[in-house]
Order: sequence, then structure tokens, then C-alpha cells
Amino acid sequence: MQLVARGLTFGYPGRAVLDGLDLTVSAGERLGLVGENGAGKTTLLRLLAGGLVPTAGSVTRSGSLAVVEQELDVGDDDTVGSLAVATAAAVRSAAADLEQVVATFDHERGDLAAYAEAMARYEQLEAWDVDRRVDEALTRFGAPRDPVRRLSQLSVGERYRVRLACRIAERADVLLLDEPTNHLDATGIDHLTAELQRWSGAVVIVTHDRRLLDDVMTAILDLDPSMDGRPALYGATRYADYRFAKDQMLRRWRARYRAERKRALVLAQRLDSSYEGLSDEWRPPKGSQRHRRGTRARQHVKAADRLVQQLEATAVEVPVPPLALAFPDLPSLPRRASTGASPDRPLDPDADRAAAHSGSLLEVRAPRVDGRLDLPGRRIGIEPCGRLLVVGPNGSGKSTLLRVLAGTVETSRGARTVAAGVRLGVLAQEGPAEHVADGAVTAFDAYARHALRLLEEGALDPDQLVPVAALGLLTEADLDRPLRELSVGQRRRFDLACALLAAPHVLVLDEPTNHLSVGLVDELTAALRATSSAVVVATHDRRMRADLADWPVLELGT
Repeated sequence: MQLVARGLTFGYPGRAVLDGLDLTVSAGERLGLVGENGAGKTTLLRLLAGGLVPTAGSVTRSGSLAVVEQELDVGDDDTVGSLAVATAAAVRSAAADLEQVVATFDHERGDLAAYAEAMARYEQLEAWDVDRRVDEALTRFGAPRDPVRRLSQLSVGERYRVRLACRIAERADVLLLDEPTNHLDATGIDHLTAELQRWSGAVVIVTHDRRLLDDVMTAILDLDPSMDGRPALYGATRYADYRFAKDQMLRRWRARYRAERKRALVLAQRLDSSYEGLSDEWRPPKGSQRHRRGTRARQHVKAADRLVQQLEATAVEVPVPPLALAFPDLPSLPRRASTGASPDRPLDPDADRAAAHSGSLLEVRAPRVDGRLDLPGRRIGIEPCGRLLVVGPNGSGKSTLLRVLAGTVETSRGARTVAAGVRLGVLAQEGPAEHVADGAVTAFDAYARHALRLLEEGALDPDQLVPVAALGLLTEADLDRPLRELSVGQRRRFDLACALLAAPHVLVLDEPTNHLSVGLVDELTAALRATSSAVVVATHDRRMRADLADWPVLELGT
């Protein structure tokens, strides 16, 4: 076995993350870790890597280890070249060991076992080819190749792609990856998929990429608790099979929960009625029928006690089922703001249709951002209820175009027009840094601050504010926690909630599936297809692109 965890337990004060988890991954097996944001996927990966110490249980690894986490720390002096050299060190060590064994081998009394072991290790790592593999992976992943480039000067995505390329080139015995497709385009994902399919060691991957689960995984471990409170291992090798099995389980869970709540309510009402019978309202007047009064009181007390015992004996502890996305009912058109009309009165149907044919809610013409985007002669208009899917390789300008649409980047050429009263909801690839800059601010407080900021900018109608607790994205307990204590995925959920806060007429979403759980990605995809607001999406997610294949497509970099 390459990787074994026994009774793995970990948590923080007042919150258990993992409890007694058992896990075995052998050579050639590829395990996908899925689950809701905050379920402990990244924590489990760090425990398996040795970066965290479990409060109970143990982890055993066999052979070399390679890890690529979502958030990467880099030193001021780290460069692309230094990382590549450090990565190849273990592989070159195997080559040096073989050279040493060959140079000192005694053909008469030599240790053939040691010679065979060194040769097998050299061939397993393909040590003669490591430099070419690093260079190929950097190229295929779209990562910077200049060896003197400082990692601290690269974007988050560029740093991740450099680290991923180097780790893939290592051919480690145990490979642990956290959301590896977040920063890859189609070419990069194809290369990663091919490498993982022929990986000889043990692989554990946290991913929301449903296509990657289909193409690569040999099993899926869902860290979301089931009805018995335990994670579930699905032997399914197809995402659709896993999703069907989980949906069936959730339906049973919710039905059981509703039944138990209804039964408990009925018993509680009967109990209340019994105790109400002890009030003075039904009792005979004092001084009359004293014996009858006392007898009836004792009967009611005993009946109430029997109901309490029945409630305790038959009660089944069914935990609250997990949250489901409750996407808000977004408007397609702004309210009337013309002279003589109330700004709070909605347009009538005839006016709605006239406005829908009068022009775009949002439009950009011939946009150019020096060095990042240039679309001469192009007009991109977003109509009411419109849809647009923006695709293209890394570096083609997708994120820049979405920033132009959102009005968050200045153009060196072109024009941007937003119709009167139109509200935008924007989800960038990386959430605002100010969300976690203040260590004490809770998600509730940050959401309120964001609402006040939008109100000051005139970008919010207080009558149409979307409450964060109503979205089913975060529990109230998580909303009361400081933002910086939430997981990367939970902060991504918060960013999505902020994009919906103002009940926008146009949603502009850049890589909306990044860091989200696979279940939420399914729910979000269905919601985007059904919403009345206009939607612009830029994504590398292959399954989402297939699900939105009937949308108009703008392909950049062609």
C-alpha cells in the first residue's frame, strides 16, 4: 500500500473536521475527494501530506511524496528555475545512485539486489528525461518558462501552474493535488489527464471538475456526512453514477428528517395538551369534589409522563440535511425611472417587451487593454435575459474582457455603455483581498459592509437586497465566523453571495466553478440556465461548457 490512514481525527476547538476516517490508496489507484466546501477536503490532504498533525490516528506513506496545494507560499528569492532544479533533485538523486552502484559494482561479489533496486528506481522515475518533462509540462500548462522569473511576481494562477508542472515531472510515489484544474485551460487539462491516467503511484485529488472525475478516478470519497454522520466511499468510476447514488441518499435523508420532525411535533403537541389539562381552567372549584379533582390531576400527570417516555423511546436522531442552493429570483429589467413614473413601480408587460427590444443592458465596443486584450471592430452586447459563454486558452484575455464588462479595468480604446438602472453582479477569479484583511470581521459583517458600499455607489436598491442566509451557500454558524477562518471554498461561496447581493440584472462570472464543490456546481449550472437575469460566464470547466453548449459563444485567441 502506498498510502494508509487509520482512525484519522482532526478538529478545532468546538468543531470537528474529521472523525475516525480510514483510507487506503494503493499504487495505480486514483482517489477523488469531493464534498461541500468546509467538509475537510484540504485538511485531509494536509494530514496525508504530513503538514498537519492529527489529534488521533495515523498516516503511513511509502515512497516519495509530491504535493500541490491551492494556496502556495513562495520566498522572495524563489524563481521558476530554482523550483525546477529543486523538483528534479530527487529524480537526479536516483540517477546519481545508479551511477554510483554501476561504478562500484563488483561483478564477482556485487550486490545484485541493490543493483536491481537502483535500476528499477531509475527506470520508474525515467530520470534521464526529467528536464524535458519539466519543460513540456510548463509549456502545456501555459506556465512561465523563463528560469529567472521570480515566483512572487507571478499571478496566483501562474505560480500554481509552475508548481504543478514541476510536481508532475517528479513522478512521485504518492501525488496529492488540491483543485489542479482551477488554473488550467483545455490544453493543460488534457495534458494533466494523460499524465494521471498513466501514473504508477497512488494519487489523491481534491477536485470539482466532474469531467476529471470521469476520466481519471478509480474511486470517489465524499467527505460530506451521510445520514449516519460518516463520509461515504463510492466505488463508482463515473461521476453520473456517484451523483445518482448520492441524490438517492439525500432524498431518503430529507424524507426521514421531515418524517421525524413531523412525528416529534405531533408528540410535543399532545404533551402540551396534557399539561394544559393540569391548569385551573378545567379543575372543579376549590372545596368541591376534592377527591375527583386530585384523581384527575394524577391521571394527567401520568399520561404526560408516558408521552415523555414514548418520545424518548421512539425518537430517532436524524441530523439536519445539508444545505441546497436557493438561487434568488433575479430581475431581467430595471424598474422604470422616467419622468412622471415612480422608480419603485415595475414596468408593465408592454413596456417590458419594448425595453427588451430597445437595446442592450450592457455593451462594449472595440475594447482594448494594452498587452491583455484587443478586439478591434467587435461589439459585445448583453441583452435582457441574454446569455454569453466566453472561452479561450489562458492568456487570451477572457478575464480582462469580463473586467471591462464589469467596469473594473480601464480601456485604452473602446467604449462601454450600461443602461440606466442596470445593476451588475460580478464574480472575479480571485475574491477581494479586503474580505480577509481584517482578521476579526465575520462573513455577516463583511456582507453588510459590501451592501453599504453598493448603496453609497447607487448600485443597490434596498428593497431588492438578497439576504446571505437565504441563499443556502453558508450555514449561519459559518457566517458568524471570521472570514479568514473559512476555507478557500467557503470564501468562494461568500464571493458568489456578494455577486448576488444586489439582485443584479446582469451576472458576470469568471471561472465560477473554481473552489466550489461538485454538488454546488451542478446546482449553480441549473440556476444559471433558469435565471431571468442576463449571464456572462468565462470558464475552462469542460462539463459546464457542455451543459451551456446552446449558449452564444465568444471564443478568444483564435
